[in-house]
Amino acid sequence: MGADGIADSYNDSSVLFRALEQLGWGDLVNVGYLTWPTLPLAVGGLGWFQRRLARRSLALLEARPGELVLDACCGRGLTTAWLGRRGCRALGVDVQPEQVEQARARFGGQPGVEFAVVDVTAPPARAGTVELADGSLDRVHCLEAAFHFGPAGRRAFLREAHRLLRPGGRLVLVDFTWRDRDPSTVEALDPGRLVRDTWHFEQFEPLDRYLTAALDAGFAVRAVHDWTPHALAHYGRLAPPLARFLGTAAGRGAARLYRPGLRALTDADWRHLVELAHAHLTALVAPCRYSAMVFDKPA
Repeated sequence: MGADGIADSYNDSSVLFRALEQLGWGDLVNVGYLTWPTLPLAVGGLGWFQRRLARRSLALLEARPGELVLDACCGRGLTTAWLGRRGCRALGVDVQPEQVEQARARFGGQPGVEFAVVDVTAPPARAGTVELADGSLDRVHCLEAAFHFGPAGRRAFLREAHRLLRPGGRLVLVDFTWRDRDPSTVEALDPGRLVRDTWHFEQFEPLDRYLTAALDAGFAVRAVHDWTPHALAHYGRLAPPLARFLGTAAGRGAARLYRPGLRALTDADWRHLVELAHAHLTALVAPCRYSAMVFDKPA
């Protein structure tokens, strides 16, 4: 897996990311974990829900103080920092040098935390001061990033995670999973590649193929949690009326008042955002699950 193109999904070259930054994206870049009782908090942006999702994902690790944890695709480093604050030795890695640079600037001075540029589908023998030898890790965490890897990259990541984990170690992998057994059906749902080019990926992995690949790598499937109702379903309900609202001059004016940073968007940007919203509903929200998978390496 290379970094080519992926960085453009998470910087100002993407009009969608520029809009999402105004809604709280930045510290974390995930869809968030929403429930109906907490939905009113969305008025303050999505950051609270993103932190909630990250906390739930990290809780599945059951990491203990002193354990060495690889935070794969750590982005700007917040989840790695949280692991360090819990007493873990946390190595945050990302394929994007810009993200690692930001993570180091924000959290590099925190005890027990280290960051490095690493392709987790083909990790080196050492990352910073941490030796990545067979059985050297206690836990591996990967939150909403493996869809970038491609089918071969996801299989390679599972094999490498199994190799690096000690017996009894655990991998928590949270990702979009395709409902159809044939992942190529995304091509008919995203004919203009609006979704795939925005996030730089080709296909989502069907859940059964994910589990088969994990078993083939040597893992035992400890648990599979379906977080679709909380991570995706709310978008399916809220996005259509919101897109219609933002498609009007009055709606765009209200959005600019709500988040002044949105004033930088042009009318063409707004039209593209509405187009992207409809494309994501068709090619991501409706045909995907959101799965939290817990894989253990047998002791």
